Amino acid sequence: MRRPNRSPARTRHPARLVVAGFGAVLLIGTVLLMLPVASESGEATSWNTALFTATSAVCVTGLVVVDTHAHWSAFGEGVLLGLIQVGGFGIMTLASLLGMLVTRKLGLRMQRSAQAETKSFGLGEVRSVVAGVVVLSLVVEVLTALVLTARFAAHYGEPLGRAIYLGVFHAVSAFNNAGFALFSDSLMRYATDAWVCLPIVAAFVLGGLGFPVLFEILRHARGCTHRWTLHTRITLSTYTALAVLGTIAVTALEWDNAGTLGRFDWSGKLLTGFFQGMSPRTAGFNSVDTGELHGATLLITNVLMFIGGGSAGTAGGIKVTTFALLAFVMLAEIRGEPNVHIADRKLPREVYRQALTVVLGGVGLIFTATLALLVLTPFSLDAVLFESVSAFGTGLSTGITGELPVTGQLILVVLMFTGRVGPVTLASALALRERLRRYDLPEERPIVG
Repeated sequence: MRRPNRSPARTRHPARLVVAGFGAVLLIGTVLLMLPVASESGEATSWNTALFTATSAVCVTGLVVVDTHAHWSAFGEGVLLGLIQVGGFGIMTLASLLGMLVTRKLGLRMQRSAQAETKSFGLGEVRSVVAGVVVLSLVVEVLTALVLTARFAAHYGEPLGRAIYLGVFHAVSAFNNAGFALFSDSLMRYATDAWVCLPIVAAFVLGGLGFPVLFEILRHARGCTHRWTLHTRITLSTYTALAVLGTIAVTALEWDNAGTLGRFDWSGKLLTGFFQGMSPRTAGFNSVDTGELHGATLLITNVLMFIGGGSAGTAGGIKVTTFALLAFVMLAEIRGEPNVHIADRKLPREVYRQALTVVLGGVGLIFTATLALLVLTPFSLDAVLFESVSAFGTGLSTGITGELPVTGQLILVVLMFTGRVGPVTLASALALRERLRRYDLPEERPIVG
């Protein structure tokens, strides 16, 4: 008996195209970074270093195994900048834009692909979403680059060409939450410079909120809508609460630490504490030595990195909406309520399962990676756990990334890739089919707790 052909819906699933798109760009970036012209020394870069760096750039993570400015040539840094921009836009978003420019018309498959990446709510919105993503990204990056360029040129005496280059690179890296810097100490030399730190914070917060939220804020500002969607309300409230709590916790815990905030005056401590409290959520930049942080601060940073930023943005992690939804589910269960209500809306039950899948999938990946790294390396649990959570979410490091063996680096590559495309998206792409059970089984309740 002949087996039926696979349906187009199964072979062309948008989630699979998203994963395939990221994978294709990742391979291209790896090959380009392996070229001798990409390194400052003129020698070919090893495949594992090129693969790790390309993955970190495409997945806008920021972990590095070599000094970005010292190892990579201008060509190599240009490749990194391109990979960061492509990763931030989203592979399918760029594909949709190119299709719109060439044909002036988007096909259904391309629209579904772009929808899977941008998390837009309807196929009819995809064109405006794609164009809006590009325009908004460029506007924020240009404004941030102008401020940074002026600061580098006027205050630090950088030649205009060099100042523009530094401004553009760090603006793109900040908005796309990539965490790549052209300084060996990341932004530690600018820890107390508000004209450098605050524009970068503004850029990575805007990128980390998520494009749907930013679009709704703009529509609300123009008077096009007078009611916030539930997604926007959850994202803004949770993001703000975590930002405030993270900033207060980091500043308080590190206030007298001579290796971090303790060496600054009170204004420098407040600025640096604010930067370090915001960066783990999305960006991956650091203005103090992460390896000098107290254990309690590292633990808080782990939590912030795991949660990450907003959905459909440039940040990693499980996303603030997922975290908030599970908190409301717990609250409803404690109250004994059969349904979950947020504000004046009821959550559908499939949302619970999606949120739980994302969180448990992330926890499982991080646990597995941490266990493997503990076996393969001599580093302590806190350092290895921090590295694993960072690869999954943000991109900060205590300084052990470059000392990991090749196998350890490959483990982080998998974590970075999975953390960017999302556990649910990756699982959907790898699934053979979506099954609809046509019958139900008898109900039996096990003991919980």
